[in-house]
Amino acid sequence: MRIENDKEFMNIINDIINNETVQQMKNFRQHFDTSCYEHCLEVAYWSYLFCKKHNLDYISVARAGMLHDLFLYDWRYSHKNLGKWHAFYHPKVALNNATKLFDLNDKEKDVILKHMWPVTFFQFPKYKESFVITVTDKLSAIKSWFDYCHSFIIQKKLIRYAYVFFACSFLKLL
Repeated sequence: MRIENDKEFMNIINDIINNETVQQMKNFRQHFDTSCYEHCLEVAYWSYLFCKKHNLDYISVARAGMLHDLFLYDWRYSHKNLGKWHAFYHPKVALNNATKLFDLNDKEKDVILKHMWPVTFFQFPKYKESFVITVTDKLSAIKSWFDYCHSFIIQKKLIRYAYVFFACSFLKLL
């Protein structure tokens, strides 16, 4: 199912995704070819599905998942020289930005602030939903890496050359 076709999920995050500031997340690359907005939407949706299935707070997790990377800067080229410290710094920035725009409950705040655990070792998640976001955030990053590698292989036609290489190697063995 496409995320946009899940009406319940889209209704939960509707006010967030229609916010002008949140829309700016589309202008920042998160992982490889994925925008910050796309990444957050994916994390929010996967977390929503998991929490709904396991009777957890799927509403809070969907909303917080959509806001967990609301930092609005390119961490690779930040003028603040945050690149190497981004993993430690951005949850606080995202929480600050999110609380300016939305009325968040304690669980949503915890999810946003602690989603980088265990990297942020002393920011231990308080809620099960925070752990769900932590795991789906990492899975989404891994998926982005695989998608990037796959598109690179297809784009560079490396598969075709691999077949030729293996065919020639096989013929040499005969």
